[in-house]
Amino acid sequence: MKKPLLISLAASTALVAPAAHAQTDEVTALRAQIEMLQAQVETLSARLDEIEDEADATQASVVANTAAIAAPEVEDDGIEVGFSGAPEIEGEGGWSFKPFGRLNIDAGTVGLPDGLGLEEGFGSELRRARIGVEGDIPGGFGYKIEVDFAGGSGELTDALLTYKTGDVKLTVGQHNNFQSLEELTSSRWSSFIERAAFTDAFGFERRLGVSAEYKSGDVMVQTGVFSDNIEDLPGKTFSLDGRVVYSPEIGDAQLHLGGSLHLTDIESGGTVRYRQRPLVHFTSERLVNTGNMDAESEFGAGLEAAAIAGPFHIVGEGFWQSVNMPGAADDPGFFGGYVEVGYYLTGGDSRGYKGGKFDRTRPANPIDEGGPGAWQVNLRYDHLDLNDGSIVGGTQNGYMASLVWVPTDYTRVSASYGHLEYDNAAYALPGGSTSYSADVIGLRGQIDF
Repeated sequence: MKKPLLISLAASTALVAPAAHAQTDEVTALRAQIEMLQAQVETLSARLDEIEDEADATQASVVANTAAIAAPEVEDDGIEVGFSGAPEIEGEGGWSFKPFGRLNIDAGTVGLPDGLGLEEGFGSELRRARIGVEGDIPGGFGYKIEVDFAGGSGELTDALLTYKTGDVKLTVGQHNNFQSLEELTSSRWSSFIERAAFTDAFGFERRLGVSAEYKSGDVMVQTGVFSDNIEDLPGKTFSLDGRVVYSPEIGDAQLHLGGSLHLTDIESGGTVRYRQRPLVHFTSERLVNTGNMDAESEFGAGLEAAAIAGPFHIVGEGFWQSVNMPGAADDPGFFGGYVEVGYYLTGGDSRGYKGGKFDRTRPANPIDEGGPGAWQVNLRYDHLDLNDGSIVGGTQNGYMASLVWVPTDYTRVSASYGHLEYDNAAYALPGGSTSYSADVIGLRGQIDF
């Protein structure tokens, strides 16, 4: 019984074995194919990763090149750029460079008595159109160059080099000599459309020279040797100028006390002439005028006083100018001066002061921050006397008022009115009288940077 069963089992095994072997071969082959496909997929995946990396690198290169074209890379070499009204560039070692400028546009009317036959009525002009650069040079040196294009061609106003060591500053080139707080205060900060009459009448201007300034604490001393204005060279005059200022702060008040001396030597055969317009510059009429005077020298002396207390300021000056006339029994002397008071109507505003002169007013609430800007009213009495001895140049008494609006730090609008009374004027009325009055209105729009 067992033997037949064993024989049958052996036979069945013999029949199944070839079939199972055949199936095993097929599975092995199929696994090989699957493994080969997996290897190919892995290869393709790796290649796709490489392509993506190459695409990313290409895109990054394009972006970098585009940025380089739009904004070339600047090597960091210590240059710093700031902004204070205009860009100010500072480099390593003490170099700096800053552009600056101003634009004054004036208009108004001049009313003169009938019968004088002089130009009057509406007038306007581009009063100033200046641009310049200034900065520092390593070693304590500095520079400033400014050109005025208001007259249609470039006129050099400032051209100077400075050297500062400790409390002393030396200046060489064309710059202001040291006469009068009113003259030294920039026209950008003046409370009236033009400066006091004596500053123009006595010929105050920038001149080519060498000067020194000492400033320590509240005391400043300025002195210099000057020739003519650079437009009038070669020079025909030689002058010595000096000024002393004491400017203490007492409580919240800024005080200013000063004095100046001026001595000019004029070449043989030279002349001087003192004359003045009625307040505004856009008229060419001068109603007080000494005419040409033979002169060997000039001597001038001035006194200055001012105070600033919050929104209020008061300032006054007097200047005496005498002329050494060859052959004259007595040298004629002339006088000019003014007294002014001013008040800011807007809260928090005050007249600026720096370095022995008035400076920029920065509105506490400028219009670009939603405020009204700074509003100031001013009253002035301005006197000029050009009569002495045989010289009858006339007297001018000005009663003036102004309204100044400072919308922002670098913009300014002002209106000035002047009632001017004349005696011994340079022009007579048809009946022969040289005593009469004039009324003047001047408007100015200003921007500076």
